[in-house]
Amino acid sequence: MIMRKTYLIFITMLAIGFACTHEPFGTLDLEMTQLIGDLEQYRLPDSDDFANIPQSPVNPLTASKINLGKMLFFEPGFGVEAMHPQNLKTFSCGSCHIPSAGFRPGRLQGIADGGLGFGLNGESRMMSSDYVASEIDAQGARPLSVLNVAFVSNTMWNGSFGSGGVNVGTEARWGVADPGTAINHQQLGALEGQNIEGLKVHRLLYTPELVEANGYKPFFDAAFPDVPVEERYTRKTASFAISAYLRSLLTTEAPFQRWLKGDREAMSDDQKRGAIVFFGKAGCNRCHNEPNLGSVVFQALGVEDLFENGGLKTSLADLRNLGRGGFTGNPEDLYKFRVPQLYNLGDSGPYFHGSSKETLEEVIEYFNNGVPENPRVPASQISPFFHPLGLTAEEKKDLVAFIRDGLRDPNLQRYVPEQIMSGLCFPNNDYVSKAQMGCN
Repeated sequence: MIMRKTYLIFITMLAIGFACTHEPFGTLDLEMTQLIGDLEQYRLPDSDDFANIPQSPVNPLTASKINLGKMLFFEPGFGVEAMHPQNLKTFSCGSCHIPSAGFRPGRLQGIADGGLGFGLNGESRMMSSDYVASEIDAQGARPLSVLNVAFVSNTMWNGSFGSGGVNVGTEARWGVADPGTAINHQQLGALEGQNIEGLKVHRLLYTPELVEANGYKPFFDAAFPDVPVEERYTRKTASFAISAYLRSLLTTEAPFQRWLKGDREAMSDDQKRGAIVFFGKAGCNRCHNEPNLGSVVFQALGVEDLFENGGLKTSLADLRNLGRGGFTGNPEDLYKFRVPQLYNLGDSGPYFHGSSKETLEEVIEYFNNGVPENPRVPASQISPFFHPLGLTAEEKKDLVAFIRDGLRDPNLQRYVPEQIMSGLCFPNNDYVSKAQMGCN
């Protein structure tokens, strides 16, 4: 008995001595758990767990819809409303939402119609010399990622699409600043409504003839058997299929997601320390607090706008510069933008709605300094959470590791179709892109 007690004391002292130079296994996990609290609130459902993926009641998720939307998202064959004939059938939704770039452009601004080139992640896409800036299909703010968008109740930087959520009470503004938002009155769902209007804006057309010619008729039939034939091959059904696909884009293979679901070895120590900074000292979760690590909350950070950073088809007068206030008309909402989701941010910069920061390190430094860079944004509008954080060099490095690596799903290729029915090169079918992608 005495020998057993002596042995236990020896083991305990050895463990204490070991702890002086090495962190005991589980200490970081315990601290993360204490800071995060309810782990369930951040766990994302699997892509085929339709019962737990948020969706529109008028567009319930089915495998057939997702399969159709997966192809349509990358299909240039419906790009028949190009401004110039040489760009017909050369662009798709995937021209600006590139999987390898975190489903965002690989550059400061996406260009669909009027663009040429791809590169590796879309970074080489430029305006065609056949176009002038006013003719291209490009938006006045950096496109948001469509990853985990199922958890966004009101889409766009200003939250203008969607009849529920934060737009309850804004009915008088639907269709005013942006005519397209009048579709909110149809109560189709934020994604479904936005995509119907988006397919118009992005010059993509769906008719029975085009659906047949591109080889998609059996897929529309399988996805929408209950829709009357005369209504089955339209922008609305295409939008519903694309929206279903987008709702399935969930970053469940990211190390943080694996950790949340019980794999304590999925994250490295620096990623865990970064998570502790994220949920602790930096307080990032005050805004990034929904399952996608974003929220439908609008904050002003005083960053520059896209026209100041090389954006085309935009200017000081662009309504998008006003953020939520440009939609609601409420002075209190001016310069406030929706809090974006954070998964796979490290796959491509630049960052913020105006593409004013090139790297994640610059983003973290901007938050750490807490000093607005845009003099047009009144101090009264700046978020109370935007102030100096006092992070050390190591804390900033760890925070970058958490966001860049801990929140990175390494297998987004699973959301890319092996082929599209038209047989065209995708996501782009212009001659420069084809040469760069090695697609004939």
